Amino acid sequence: MKQQPEIKPEDRHPLEKGEVILVDKPIGWTSFNVVSRVRNWAHREVGRKVKTGHAGTLDPLASGLLIICTGSFTKRIEEFQARQKEYTGTFVLGSVTKSYDLECEVEYGGEYRHLTPALLEEAARRLTGPIKQIPPVFSAVKINGKRAYQYARADKEVEMTAKNVHIHTFDLSRIALPEVDFRIVCSKGTYIRSIARDFGASLGCGAYLSALRRTRIGDFDVKDARPVEAFLPPKP
Repeated sequence: MKQQPEIKPEDRHPLEKGEVILVDKPIGWTSFNVVSRVRNWAHREVGRKVKTGHAGTLDPLASGLLIICTGSFTKRIEEFQARQKEYTGTFVLGSVTKSYDLECEVEYGGEYRHLTPALLEEAARRLTGPIKQIPPVFSAVKINGKRAYQYARADKEVEMTAKNVHIHTFDLSRIALPEVDFRIVCSKGTYIRSIARDFGASLGCGAYLSALRRTRIGDFDVKDARPVEAFLPPKP
């Protein structure tokens, strides 16, 4: 096998030296799909493979900011993951799902029409600050070497361990029952789907997450992100 010639540091492409690329992930794409698209683009730009990774997964049903690191900046992934995150989205009251979002079938949760804005605001306040949160069983949390969702999809019960997270901001931006729009600023490791579950449980009617968009990670804003179409190969 022919050995590739060593690239001198001064001859490395900027993508190899390290860059942060902001991508606006569309609904239906996995984070891996986006990384693969950017990795292939970087390979075309440089003419050789470029180390590429993302700083924080987004579920396929969510859209918004995904940080992609290339080259030496992949060493900073944990640093970026640790930063505060901002999300906007919609909860639907009166219904529940096993996954706390639209991945699973919607079921009746309870009556919601008596709820007032004051009751909803109070429920949001109770979930603001440092809280203990149980991750969704439909998540990538590892249990005995397997992902929790693998147990869930096999209808096997597992015990999820509560984790400490911090909800810095929990604003309700629109109330049109059964829908409630929100803006949440939170710490690393927070599951917005679990907030939907806990929000609905505290109101006695259940709730699930019907829409989610990540708008900010630390100082990085989705307004500065590029669409995945920007990384398509050139047309022949």
